Amino acid sequence: MNSEKTAKHFDLTGKVALVTGGTRGLGLAMARAFADAGASVVVSSRKAGACAEAARTIREDTGARCIGVPCHVADWDDCDALVAAAYGEFGKVDVLVNNAGMSPPYESLVSVSRELFDKVIGVNLAGPFRLSALVGTRMAAGEGGSIINISSTAAAMPTSSEIPYGAAKAGLQNMTTGLAHTFGPGVRCNCIMPGPFLTDISKAWDMAAMNDLFDRMIPLGRAGRADEIVGAALYLASDASSYTNGAIIKIDGGMSFAAS
Repeated sequence: MNSEKTAKHFDLTGKVALVTGGTRGLGLAMARAFADAGASVVVSSRKAGACAEAARTIREDTGARCIGVPCHVADWDDCDALVAAAYGEFGKVDVLVNNAGMSPPYESLVSVSRELFDKVIGVNLAGPFRLSALVGTRMAAGEGGSIINISSTAAAMPTSSEIPYGAAKAGLQNMTTGLAHTFGPGVRCNCIMPGPFLTDISKAWDMAAMNDLFDRMIPLGRAGRADEIVGAALYLASDASSYTNGAIIKIDGGMSFAAS
């Protein structure tokens, strides 16, 4: 086996990747992986300090060019500014990862305020729409590229505590199909649907209860590690996925409610 030839399928040398929600968890793991594969990277989240720190760490650990740009993706003016910063620094974006998300807790459905609902839709759906419109249009007019939307198993199997979030992620998956048709053939748009992962959100879990749930619902019997998202992300970002478009890829250990 020619491992060097195989590695070239996943080589991102000369590419530029923009990752929202890129300062921690799955976003940071993907941003690091892109940098390791040779890409220059733009990491973004709401907090300027977190963006600067994540970018510094990626530069030091990988030697890649990386900048941090704060952006609240629910604010379309912020989205416009993020895209302007990315193109201003690197002149292009080859890979857009719409990873930023939020799912605030609520006591009951009637307690969900319009403000909370709009925030969830704004971050999980409206922001990715705006960024995809801006970047995808430029990609299609140029040398093409890859848009990767990060959904959730809540899009297909929402619990009672994540209904607005699940609805937004279902919309994101629908949008993935629409964007694949809109920007093809030069631009591919695909979606990763993660199950439970051991990121910052898992710190609030009752792990005894969750482990029991995993045993019943997930054939692998556990939650994922952040680094276990990068294989799918590198595949979709690189030429390895040159004939993959409009796909929804589940990364959830085989999760199914049927086993609960």
